[in-house]
Formats: sequence, C-alpha cells, structure tokens
Amino acid sequence: MTGTEPERLHTSVLVAPAAERRRLRKQRRQAAARLQAERRHAEKQAARAKAEAEKAEHRATTYLPAAGEPGPAALRSPGRFRLPRHQDTSATLAGAYPFVAEGGLGSDGVFVGQDLYSGGSFVYDPWVLYARGIITAPNIVLAGIVGSGKSSLAKSLYTRSLPFGRRVYVPGDPKGEHTAVAEAVGGRAIVLGHGLHTRLNPLDEGHRPSGLSDEQWSSTVASRRRDLIGALAEIVLARGLTPLEHTAIDLALTATVRENTVPILPMVVDHILTPTDAPDGRLAEDGRLVGHALRRLVAGDLGGLFDGPSTVAFDPSLPMISLDLSRVTENSTLISVLMTCSSAWMESALLDPAGGQRWVIYDEAWRLMSHPALLRRMDAHWRLARHYGIANMLIFHKLTDLDNVGDQGSAMRSLANSLLANAETRIVYRQESDQLGTTAQALGLTGTEQKLLPTLGVGQGLWKIKSRSFISQHQLHPVELELFRTDARYLGGQS
Repeated sequence: MTGTEPERLHTSVLVAPAAERRRLRKQRRQAAARLQAERRHAEKQAARAKAEAEKAEHRATTYLPAAGEPGPAALRSPGRFRLPRHQDTSATLAGAYPFVAEGGLGSDGVFVGQDLYSGGSFVYDPWVLYARGIITAPNIVLAGIVGSGKSSLAKSLYTRSLPFGRRVYVPGDPKGEHTAVAEAVGGRAIVLGHGLHTRLNPLDEGHRPSGLSDEQWSSTVASRRRDLIGALAEIVLARGLTPLEHTAIDLALTATVRENTVPILPMVVDHILTPTDAPDGRLAEDGRLVGHALRRLVAGDLGGLFDGPSTVAFDPSLPMISLDLSRVTENSTLISVLMTCSSAWMESALLDPAGGQRWVIYDEAWRLMSHPALLRRMDAHWRLARHYGIANMLIFHKLTDLDNVGDQGSAMRSLANSLLANAETRIVYRQESDQLGTTAQALGLTGTEQKLLPTLGVGQGLWKIKSRSFISQHQLHPVELELFRTDARYLGGQS
C-alpha cells in the first residue's frame, strides 16, 4: 500500500459523497416510476368501472323494436309507404328553395310590378332607399329603345309617388308626352311655341325660397339672371363668351334692372347694342356679337316667346308642372333655349330646401347633353340632389348617346359621364345587339345580364341598384295604360 494514512482517509471522504448522490438519484427515479404506474393502474380501473356501468345501464333500458310497436299501438297503415321519384324543371323546383332568390328592396315605396326572379312584388322609391342607406345618390338613368316601355315606367314612378306628397317638374318635354299626365293629376302643362300667346320671361325673379333675407334674395336673382343670359348667348353663338362679352352683358343687365320694375329681354338687348354708359362706343363694339345673338330671341327667327312679360305663372305647389315644347321640335336651337329658360325658371323652386321631395324628369336627354350650358346646369342639379330632396331622372334611348357628347377627353364628355356615375339606379330596357358591349362596359354587367338585354319584352327591364341586380316586369293599371301610351296617334286612336 502506498501513501501515508492521512492521504488514504482524505480519498475515502471525497469518494463517499458521490456514491451517495448516485444512490439517492436512483431511489427517486424508482419512486417516480412507481407513482406513474399506480396512476395508470387507477385510470384503467376507473375506465373499466365506467364501461361496466354503461353496459349495466344499457342492459337495464327497454327499447322499442326496430319495426315499432305491434298492433294498434303502431298508429300506421299496414304495408310500407312508397313515394315515386319526382322530376321537374328548375323553374318549378325553385319554389322549394326560396333562399336562391333575391330578397328584394322591401315593401316601402312605390309598386312597380313583379320581380321575375323571385315572383314577388317589386317596389322602388329613391327616398326610402336613401333613408335606409341602400343608395347614396337618389338619381336615375333610364335607357331603352323605342317601344320598350321606358316612358310608361317613368310616368308610373312619378305619378304613383304623388300620393306620398312628392311633386313633379318636367323642365322640357320635346314630344308633349307628359302634358296629358300633368292635366290628369291636377297639375299644369305650359305649352310654348310659335303662334301661341304664351310668353316666358327668362328674367322673372321666380319662386323665392324660404329663409332668404332681402339682400340674399337680391343677390341670388342677379346672379341667376347673369348666368341665364350668358347661357342663352352661348347657345345661340355655339361657343363660350369672352370676358369682354361677359362685361357687356353684366352692365346692360344692371342698367335694365335699375330702370325697370319688370325687366325683359328686349331691354337688355337694347342696352347691349346701344349702351348709355359708354359714349366712346367701345362697349357697344365689345358686346356687338352677343347683342345680335340675343336679338334672335326677341326679333329674329327665335322671337315671339321671350320678348315680353310672362303670361303664365309658375306655381310650385301644384303636384306637377311640365313645359310642353312639342310645337318647336323642328328647331333644335330653340328647344335648347327654351329648356335653358325653363330650367332657370324652375330652379328657384327646385333649390328650395323647404320645397319637399320632388322628381325632375329630363326626357329626350340627347338633346340636352349636346349643349354645354344645359349640361352644366343638369350636373349642378344632380350633385345637389340630396341636399334639396330632388330625384333626377335622365331618359334616353341607349348609353352610347353619351359618346356623342363632346370630343373624347373633353369637359363635356366628362360631365356626361359624371351624370351616369352619380346615378346609383340604372334601369336598362331592351337594347339592340350592337349596343350590348358598350352598355355592359358602362354599367359593369355580367355576361348573363348582357345576354338578357336583347331578349327583354315590353315593360321588362334590368335594374342595377348599386351592386344588386333585378329583372322586373312593369305592370300598368288599365287607366294608366290608356293615359301613358305614346303610340295612340300611330294606331289612329285604336285601343
């Protein structure tokens, strides 16, 4: 043995604790294994006891036989009941699956007809839909070829709205279609044209909206008169006015209003051609072309309609007012002038916030959109529709009419397209096959909707209300059918 006695004692002291630690670790592992085994055994015993209890409950439960109770207690006829397999069309079977049909727009509003997809009633009212948040722009675009029934739909929408307290303004009716309707509902149709005693003074103050002070009303009337005379001059000249011409109109209008209680257009023309405040003659030279253009409205080929005080009064309280322009359809310039004057004439009543809810019907829209002044006035009315409680309706034959407004990229084309953009209700009646591509692109139609358009019958239309689509069959009362028809002259009075 090597080493001294103290050294051997020191080595045994160092080794003993390490062995003791290993022994303790082994004991702990064995104890943990025993505990885990006991837990597993207890779980198995519990599961076995639960299974035995369920089996005992099952054995103790009494069940009916698979064939049911025998005898009278069966409550059924002898023999097995068999149903034959049924086969039918999808149109018939769709009644068993109502969830595949559009829920509709609700029952509040004006009855239009039948929803051809769901079979239920189709009801539409722009004010109700706006109040419910379904639409945000209460304007309508209605397009359809001749004979498709679009005019009858427009008349039904506004006449059926009258019992709800709405009123109707038609600032220009080129074909006189709305005259009989206006008279039938207790309104008035103002017929304008050569050879008649009816006069329309474009410088009338018009209806005074509520809530305006004398100073505000005077400023509003002066501004409207300047804008109107400028618009009339632009229509006759077929171009925009220069700053010098605007000055000549403004000075002549100011002098006319200062000297006369009821200013009329011939007085303004006289002041433009022979101004009293410019002895050097320069102002007369600046306004010469404008003066002669406006002279056509009082003494030329367009005269006889604006050369005196108004012989008719505009009553905004009537249920319907229409301006019948069917006597002047041969002169497109005169129609544009008349519609500009009538729009300004009705504008003071239209823009009265206390005037209630009103329809404004623009029929034969292709005539309107060809003149910048009228297009700008329409665009202003459409943008202010929600504030003044107005629902504008633009009626034309096809959406490609918008492509005929101005040049590509021009301001007029942009205004025409904005009318479509600011109308969240687009109603399309039957269209010819060559119009389908443009119509589908403008309205964002699906392929199925595009294929439907040429197959639509009379009174059937595709309604695009925001992102929702409906196919509706317009239904008319016999009295409406007789009153609204536009082919009575063609049929020679036959029913």
